[in-house]
Amino acid sequence: MLTKVKSFGLNGLDGYLVDVEVDVSAGMPSYDIVGLGDTAIKESKFRVKSAIRNSLYQFPIDKVTINLAPADTKKEGSLYDLAIAVGILVCQGVLDKNKVKEFAYVGELSLDGSIKKVNGILPILITAKELGIKKVIVPKENAFEASYIENIEAYCCSNIIELVEYLQGLREIEKIEYKRFEDIKQINKGQDDFKYVKGQALAKRALEISASGGHNCIMVGPPGSGKSMLAKCLPSILPDLTFEEALEVTKIHSIAGVLDANVGIITNRPFRSPHHTTTTPALVGGGRTAKPGEISLSHNGVLFLDEFPEYPRTAIETLRQPLEDSKISISRVQQTIEYPANVMLIASMNPCPCGYYGQGPNKCKCTPSQIIKYRNKLSGPIMDRIDLHVEVDGVNYSDLTSREYEESSESIKARVEKARNIQLKRFANDKNFCNAKMNNEQIKKYCKLDEDGEDILKMAFEVYDLSARAYSRILKVARTIADLDNSENILVEHLTEALQYRNLDKKDGEDIC
Repeated sequence: MLTKVKSFGLNGLDGYLVDVEVDVSAGMPSYDIVGLGDTAIKESKFRVKSAIRNSLYQFPIDKVTINLAPADTKKEGSLYDLAIAVGILVCQGVLDKNKVKEFAYVGELSLDGSIKKVNGILPILITAKELGIKKVIVPKENAFEASYIENIEAYCCSNIIELVEYLQGLREIEKIEYKRFEDIKQINKGQDDFKYVKGQALAKRALEISASGGHNCIMVGPPGSGKSMLAKCLPSILPDLTFEEALEVTKIHSIAGVLDANVGIITNRPFRSPHHTTTTPALVGGGRTAKPGEISLSHNGVLFLDEFPEYPRTAIETLRQPLEDSKISISRVQQTIEYPANVMLIASMNPCPCGYYGQGPNKCKCTPSQIIKYRNKLSGPIMDRIDLHVEVDGVNYSDLTSREYEESSESIKARVEKARNIQLKRFANDKNFCNAKMNNEQIKKYCKLDEDGEDILKMAFEVYDLSARAYSRILKVARTIADLDNSENILVEHLTEALQYRNLDKKDGEDIC
């Protein structure tokens, strides 16, 4: 007997329909799976056989052939187990073929017949909705994740017995109730607040500008000056995720297997802080299955790289494409996957290897050659892609002991959202949504300078020996500062402040403004 059951595979961030064809025919007992399956799929025959038998149903002792179509597409993972088991039970006469065709099935089977969680349910349901498939059976552990897709009927099951009895009309199973993102996005605040950060007015201002325009930023300062704490406070002033942004982020986290199953959707902008011993594949993504890395997991959020020069040189250089194009391509022999990577890079570093250069005549023990070698770990092309360079000095005792709170994140966030709203209106007919993503045409249109501003920028360009990319980024930062000031035009004070955030472009002792 031949039957077909619908399931889904994953290709990067997108799902695609897979027809699981099951044929049980007379012949020598055998069990074969074809259709370019990986090791996890080939091993599914052992899981499926044990799951069916331990659920007290009979497994065929005939020739069993499973085909996963399209047969020329590489398939990975254990999410086809449930569809295979349903197809076999149809061929055994346990289930009605017409009833089974109403649904698509996704899930991994345990040996005892229970249905286990799989990765990627969100992109699978989005694809099912686009293809007009109205009903999908998913594991119970994926219920929260499946609840945020509207206009599709998702049902969750705990084991094969529940599913069989439901398809036989003997019992009801839980239909997953649709949840509105707006009703739950406030449940997970708990972010660090700027009101607890003493002093560091310049660094706070720089991070406010970064948040307002989506700009990359690097903080340079001695150990203990508060660079990490400042970075951890940044998510508290970023605009809230929209539902569309949350879906994009959740798809990435779901496929990577790091999504919290008890929430089912990302409610706050991601903040990822991988250790400096992180490997290049872990940072950019890859491996055998081309999974997303830390850069993509930071999509629509913040990627914080503490002790930036200590990361492997290859890992640092791989940031070039995502910082420029907001996406990253991972090429493997069998496929090329493109993941979104619209991130704000926030980096920190010491001014020298020991960390105390410029903090007093007797503190720094580094030689000039050691300092140059340390700073040269960051190449010119990488520094060009970082919009703001900020010096973070040590905090004095009176600031630390003050009992007064600093300005709160809530207050700063209000200004950030006001500036972002100006940009949303400005780019209403374009694809980008913030100043940092402006192209050359938009820079020319929205970043016009008066004669005094042109003279100052020309002088800075020549003295700092700026690149064309650094020139563009200065204009973008100046545009954001003007937006924070609610100014239609970029004034001289906006430009000069933007130039102050290019400290690492300066030669010692130079100052333009």
